[in-house]
Amino acid sequence: MDIKLFLCPTPIGNLGDITERTLEVLKDVDIIAAEDTRNTLRLLNHFDIHSKLTSYHEHNKYEKASELVDMMLAGKTVACVTDAGTPGISDPGEILVRKAIDAGIGVTSLPGATAFVSALTVSGLSTGRFVFEGFLPKEKKERRCILESVKDEARTIIFYEAPHRLRDTLSVLASVFGGGRRIALCRELTKVHEEVLRSTLEEAVSYYTQNEPRGEYVLVIEGRPFHEIEEEKREAYADISIEEHVSMYEAKGFGRKEAMKKAAADRGVSKRDIYNALL
Repeated sequence: MDIKLFLCPTPIGNLGDITERTLEVLKDVDIIAAEDTRNTLRLLNHFDIHSKLTSYHEHNKYEKASELVDMMLAGKTVACVTDAGTPGISDPGEILVRKAIDAGIGVTSLPGATAFVSALTVSGLSTGRFVFEGFLPKEKKERRCILESVKDEARTIIFYEAPHRLRDTLSVLASVFGGGRRIALCRELTKVHEEVLRSTLEEAVSYYTQNEPRGEYVLVIEGRPFHEIEEEKREAYADISIEEHVSMYEAKGFGRKEAMKKAAADRGVSKRDIYNALL
């Protein structure tokens, strides 16, 4: 399948981070679909690239994606770029990709800058397992609901946040996750004034009460420790007897042995302990 749609990452700060392959593709394609043509034009002028630009952003993503797909079906090649980073990550690029795939158009994504990956690797928190949540909703109730849904997440959690919402978000995070949870707040990544503030949520709330948030932030938050999750799970069954615990699983259709195994896992003991207690 011929590739007609190219997802081209652009620098998140330092222009030197753009790849040679991305520059070649941007020069060769028929059309560049840009989130903000003014920002992209400055990038293209810097590298002396003169491909045709068209606007593709949050407010026209559905109708413009259909137009771009029609162009590609007619033989044109398209590069999709965002203001900074990899298109399709928390931006309208995902709609264009979906429509292109549905139309049988070949799509490829070029390697390059992604803000949350840079932030994760400098955070000092666990990088082995993580979950990316993108931008939180603007509506406070919905934002809190999402945070409640991930408060027991054991993996490192990553959010994007705008400066004008940072203080409110940190306050809600401290309330839902607890003030002692560790966080790395990353801004101006790859730029001259790159800054990573590593602290607890409580300390971050205090810091930004006294200091004005500036620039877009990547928030990297420590996952909840397994031992806390397991301890809370065990405490939840402290008020029922082992017999009641096993019977609860049997009522759900599990056999006696499987019910005993599940009760043992809940309580953090061995299946033999459960068997002996029932005897």
